Amino acid sequence: MTTLYISYPARAAAAASDNGVPQSCHFALVGDGGNVMQQGAGALGNLGDLIASARRVVLLLAAADVTLLRVKAPPLSGSRLKAALPGLVEEHLLGDPSECVLALAPAQPNSDERVVAVVQRAWLEVLVQALVAQGANAVSAIPSQLCLPLAPGGASAALAADDAGLELTLRAAQYEGMGLTLPAEPEAALHTVRALAGEAPVTLYVPSAQRKQYEALLASVSGITLEEDHWAHRISASRAVQLDLAAALGAGSGASARKWQRWRWPIRLAVLALAVNIIGLNVDWFRMKNEAEAVRNSMVQIFRGAYPNETVILDPAGQMRKNIAAAKTARGASSADEFTALSAALGEALATLPRRDIIATLEYRDRTLTVKLKPETTDANARTQVQAVLANRQLSLTESAPGVWQVRAGGKS
Repeated sequence: MTTLYISYPARAAAAASDNGVPQSCHFALVGDGGNVMQQGAGALGNLGDLIASARRVVLLLAAADVTLLRVKAPPLSGSRLKAALPGLVEEHLLGDPSECVLALAPAQPNSDERVVAVVQRAWLEVLVQALVAQGANAVSAIPSQLCLPLAPGGASAALAADDAGLELTLRAAQYEGMGLTLPAEPEAALHTVRALAGEAPVTLYVPSAQRKQYEALLASVSGITLEEDHWAHRISASRAVQLDLAAALGAGSGASARKWQRWRWPIRLAVLALAVNIIGLNVDWFRMKNEAEAVRNSMVQIFRGAYPNETVILDPAGQMRKNIAAAKTARGASSADEFTALSAALGEALATLPRRDIIATLEYRDRTLTVKLKPETTDANARTQVQAVLANRQLSLTESAPGVWQVRAGGKS
């Protein structure tokens, strides 16, 4: 998985170009281990393949376009404090706070002040939407002034040439920094850096191609140390920044919507398949219900044909069995599941055992003869022998509990 870092030039550079769009943005494709896999410069609209392939896109906004304000924050919860931000920064802004994106930096120890990053909403929305349109999976936007290494007790600065002149980035503390667009005069830019940093020593990052030029000018300025500007230190510093202007803008929703568009057709097909299955199940249920009603109607007609005097028919099959059993009894015939038939068959089966006085109680219920045996009067062999005799009479014997036999009509158990 990779992260694409894009350093976007200041808006002044876009204004100085012929078409109002910066000619190039510096970028770096970085692996999870922080190794720079690819770097270069190009127009934002030509980075579509890199943007779509990266897991995350981090947009480094020019320091001149992001204002970091330090305001005194009331003791409110996170959501309430965010809602109160427009009122806290209103007196520091020339325009309407509703036209700006406000991002709150983490609270600092032993301080009741908070840093608020401010950027023009319409401009940032255009940038983020351009990234989302090119396939960005997740977008973050960080002020460039917070992506410079911070030397303890000193300040960090960077100078880079763009279409408008020199872009100055200055970082004075963990969440303090600023940016300016200066004329293309390196010596004057060095004096500006020195003046803005005050008495603090400054580490100045410049492109490697211009290092010799700046080294020749350092004789007129004191307290500035030169370092080559490269992606490694900017990436390392940016990972410690807990301030995301894109999140405050709500940019993640655009990327999330684009992700859902990928699943639009699979979801539609899944819903269609589910609907087909539900319809099929309902069709089968109605068919089986109609078949059951047809079978019941047929049984009712057969029952009425056999017993025309019966007026109430709740269970045709059960009432038919009951009437047949009653007819057999009326003729003097006994059913195989009656008490007399079951008890007589059991008596004959017990006659084959060496000991016959093994029954403690007999109970007949629901066409089943339940026999409770005296303790320690039978064993498994005796039960097997009785089962064999009853099976010859189409009766079954089961042991529902230790010492409890159940005899019923139905063949072998």
